[in-house]
Amino acid sequence: MLKDKKILFYLLVILYLGIGIYLSITTGITSDESFEQLNWDKNVSGIISLLNFGHYDEFLRYLDKYHGIAFHYISQPIQFFISNLVSNLNEVSDFGGHLMSKHSIVFLIFSLSGIYFFRLINKITQNLFFSYLSTSLYLLYPYLFGHSLFNMKDIPFLSIWLITTYYFLTIVEDIYFEKNLEYKKLIFISFLTAYLISIRILGILIFLQVLISLIILFNIKVIKLSTFIKNYYKKFSISLFLLVLFVYLMNPIFWLDPYEFVNSIKWMSNYFNNICTLTLGDCMNSLSLPSSYYFIWLFFKLPILIILGIIIFPLVEKKIFKNDLHTIYYGTYCFSALAIVFLFILLRVNIYDEIRHIMFILPLLFLVGLINLFFINKKISSFLCMLTVIFFVFENISLNPYQYTWLNSFAKFTKIEKNFEIDYWGVSGKNLSKKIIGYTRDNNLSKNICIYGDEFAKDYLIKHGFTCFKKYQQLDSAKVKPVLAYKNLRNAKRSNPRDCKLIWDETYNYTFYSKKISVGTLWRCD
Repeated sequence: MLKDKKILFYLLVILYLGIGIYLSITTGITSDESFEQLNWDKNVSGIISLLNFGHYDEFLRYLDKYHGIAFHYISQPIQFFISNLVSNLNEVSDFGGHLMSKHSIVFLIFSLSGIYFFRLINKITQNLFFSYLSTSLYLLYPYLFGHSLFNMKDIPFLSIWLITTYYFLTIVEDIYFEKNLEYKKLIFISFLTAYLISIRILGILIFLQVLISLIILFNIKVIKLSTFIKNYYKKFSISLFLLVLFVYLMNPIFWLDPYEFVNSIKWMSNYFNNICTLTLGDCMNSLSLPSSYYFIWLFFKLPILIILGIIIFPLVEKKIFKNDLHTIYYGTYCFSALAIVFLFILLRVNIYDEIRHIMFILPLLFLVGLINLFFINKKISSFLCMLTVIFFVFENISLNPYQYTWLNSFAKFTKIEKNFEIDYWGVSGKNLSKKIIGYTRDNNLSKNICIYGDEFAKDYLIKHGFTCFKKYQQLDSAKVKPVLAYKNLRNAKRSNPRDCKLIWDETYNYTFYSKKISVGTLWRCD
């Protein structure tokens, strides 16, 4: 019986990985991917300039030089082996195939984070069945699953944050039991933390989480600060030195002047993008966000089951906190998520595109909600988790490839398109390009016809011989017609083109929801 369960488990894992990898390399190219590739290329050219001429002045003039490139250390070598395959599979340009080949690495890193999610929740519940169910819910959550198919910025950061959280907590646990801290573990954590920071400089916030863990530890187990420093200062000093060294090595921008690390923090603190995010029908500007922005998006993005779990915290508080280790682990999840949200509000951090900039706290909120449910009633919570997992499977099928736009059932009581951001990253570009190719063929239009839009569909159209591409904003000044124009549904600010005929509306359906949701449109302008 046990052997059959293991076989079934491994089959499900293989199925998940197989479907996920296939979907990742067939999901459309998004708006930021070419910029991510540019960041890597600028860093490489900077290194070459440094080796040849002893400086990289051009690299220092690059506006986005502080964007971390750590993810590309993994993805870049692999994409060379699979980019041709991906290009041919999707009938996309060589450059497009190069970009899309990174998607599979994003998905695999997210899948890896599932192992650590399992360990973190099982640490408290000590229930394998519930932990497996909870991990399945996390890995199939349409919002994160959708992002894991292409998002090379936020998903690697989220995944490494979760993995780093696990290893930091094992160290705190070792301190609690007064175990000897192994150097190899400290070296690994130093590397992992440096890698996190080198994906996004925001990774330095992991130390806030570590501080919260230590404060909880010091309150549980009375440890004098002097004693703590005496016992661990040597090992922590070595770890800190290695951390600084790894951060330095992973970021070429620091090689000539380590002070650039300080400049990168200043850059992050002062970073702004004047973008509005459609939030409950209001286009909220990133430069002046109300605090309600975070809670509105969390309310509509989190699964209802997780929201329910978070709400019932007062009912299970005593059950959870009667165990010291439970208190350390759970307290870290809970208070870290709260602290980060309130820090963002307090510092008026410039964020947009719903909640993707704080996406890394979602696993922590999942852990809190699911643990609360478990301590209320094991059987009922397991049953609800199972129902939610099944529901998520259907939602992923219904929404594909637009899972990242997912909103919970509360949003279905509103007019989704008029109230929320939908396809802000332009995943619809792939399907819209197919419609452009079919429409020009069926209507005997020349492939020299100008296509007005963003970058999302360009790499598919180049492969099929189209040559004229212009920005959507230039449409009103078009001198030669007819032309074709496409746009993704981003927010209320982008209007439909004037005097043009709608020839395709790209839509999807939620499960158990009759209304079709538009994510992109294609127009002919004569």
